[in-house]
Amino acid sequence: AIEQLKVIAGQVDVPVHAEAPEGNNAVKVCQNGLNQAKKLGNVDTVILDTAGRLHVDEDLMKELEQIERKLQPDQVIFACDAMTGQDAVNSAKAFNDALELDGVILTKLDGDTRGGAALSVKEVTGVPIKYIGVGEALDRLEPFHPDRMAGRILGMGDVVSLVEKAQEQFNEEEAADLQNRMASGKFSLNDFQKQMATIRKMGPMREIMKMIPGMGGLMDTNPDVDPGSEMKRIDAIISSMTPAEREDPGLIDHSRRRRIALGSGADPSDISRLVKDFNNMAGMMQKMAGMGMRDKMKAMRELSSGAMMDPMGGMGKKKERSKRGGDPLKLREKKKKERKDKKKQRKKNR
Repeated sequence: AIEQLKVIAGQVDVPVHAEAPEGNNAVKVCQNGLNQAKKLGNVDTVILDTAGRLHVDEDLMKELEQIERKLQPDQVIFACDAMTGQDAVNSAKAFNDALELDGVILTKLDGDTRGGAALSVKEVTGVPIKYIGVGEALDRLEPFHPDRMAGRILGMGDVVSLVEKAQEQFNEEEAADLQNRMASGKFSLNDFQKQMATIRKMGPMREIMKMIPGMGGLMDTNPDVDPGSEMKRIDAIISSMTPAEREDPGLIDHSRRRRIALGSGADPSDISRLVKDFNNMAGMMQKMAGMGMRDKMKAMRELSSGAMMDPMGGMGKKKERSKRGGDPLKLREKKKKERKDKKKQRKKNR
């Protein structure tokens, strides 16, 4: 854990004072760290990261009380694992009784939990939830917004956070150029692939999907669905196409389809479905370019029910059918042969 902390701190050039845990008194280590920070002179904040512990461990809880009495920190923050449910609530209450917390950080909200623990923790401690953790990277620690969390809990999504994440990744000039290409009907698979790459930078796809109104419940009721894996499959298929094919999918005939399938590890039927879904999506986007806001929202709902925007549809389901029935092209050839054999048999019977 100490080495991991050093690596993370090193990413943002933050100094770390650490001592071997064996035989060291936690209070002394914290005091040494504070003294080291004072010597550096340019430190305005000191974080005392104590080891994780259970609230039922009396010795470790007493250790925390000693650290608080000796160093008198300005704030005591409790990092709470949102995945542990009622245990998180019990822990928060016990820690607050012992230390008088100033705030809570709710972690692991990128998991399947919607964040209901946030309400319970706030209720039993009476202290604010300051941040939420939605991943392991430093930029995955976000300020807590009660109204947005309420939307997630109720399955209404979190559009504001979604827009903020998009603004962080999308370049205004590129977005304007893309808008023009959509309006003129020139939106290509190259553009679509670039958009997917940008969306993936926004965070885990399950998390992004939960921010879309109506999609949170779908993700919760289908925990095995992985939209991120589906995007990777689509990306592999597009990458297996030639530049000309990406610009004009109409060039993809039977032989090209088989070549792309071999290159991407997909079924030929997946290629056909991707091209069909893309053409439908591109057509809808061209129509949306000239719409008002109300009509755009209606079109977006229609678009989100399509295969390319639906984590339950698209190539994922197609692949399952293919696994059960085999290669669709081989099945077609087999049926042709069966029909020919039946014709021959009928001629013989005459």
